[in-house]
Amino acid sequence: MISLFRRTRRWLLNQNKFGRYLLYAIGEVILIVIGILIALGINNWNQRRITQEREQFYLAGLKEEFLQSRIKLENLIQVNRLNYEGARKIADYINGPGQRPGERELSGLLFNSLSYEIDYNPNNSLLNELINSGRLKDFSNAQLGKNLTSWESYIQSVHRQESDLREQREKMLDFLRKEQNSIRNILDETGVSDEIGLEQSADDHSNLGILDSGEFENNLLIYILTGMRTETSQYLPLLEEIDRILVLIDSGLENNDGEINFN
Repeated sequence: MISLFRRTRRWLLNQNKFGRYLLYAIGEVILIVIGILIALGINNWNQRRITQEREQFYLAGLKEEFLQSRIKLENLIQVNRLNYEGARKIADYINGPGQRPGERELSGLLFNSLSYEIDYNPNNSLLNELINSGRLKDFSNAQLGKNLTSWESYIQSVHRQESDLREQREKMLDFLRKEQNSIRNILDETGVSDEIGLEQSADDHSNLGILDSGEFENNLLIYILTGMRTETSQYLPLLEEIDRILVLIDSGLENNDGEINFN
């Protein structure tokens, strides 16, 4: 093709047809420009296709991660709720001395309220990879990118609240570790001693005296309030944020119609 253009230009010059040569040269330039534009258009289309396919792959992976993180959070909410509800039952017994629990019931409430440490650990491996590689900026949905970028700040806030809750839980355990109380009795009464292969203790030590302790009640009430606060101010808002992110991810997956949506 290039050699044909060259021969045509040479022939026109040899024929002293400069006007026609000029028109031909202009036409040749226009054809070259059109060819370049077509090539750029094809390349841009191919790049958009590659970007869209990569984004769809990431969206599918993020959806799976956030679905798993949602399940973890729902389970953690239930565990935390059981913790502070069990503690609240103990507080009710303190306020109603005429209705004291038996040793076994108290042991069960203490065990269920203090056995499980709260620590939310979401699935973030793909999200962290996208953030560290700067790939989030390539997402077509700017709102989704914003929410994903803010996710870590949500998690840090949750972890700070969980740290406070663990501190209050540890104070409760420290009280039960005192010599006048018996953790072994709690294990015996709840059957945990048998599960871990311990013989039943011959010391029939009672923990019912803690219900008359002002120190225990103070620690218990702060533990209940911190647990409830963890749910209302952290876990439930975080659950709503996960749902918002999943809606945005689903929107991006549903908009996979061959074009990238930049709105």
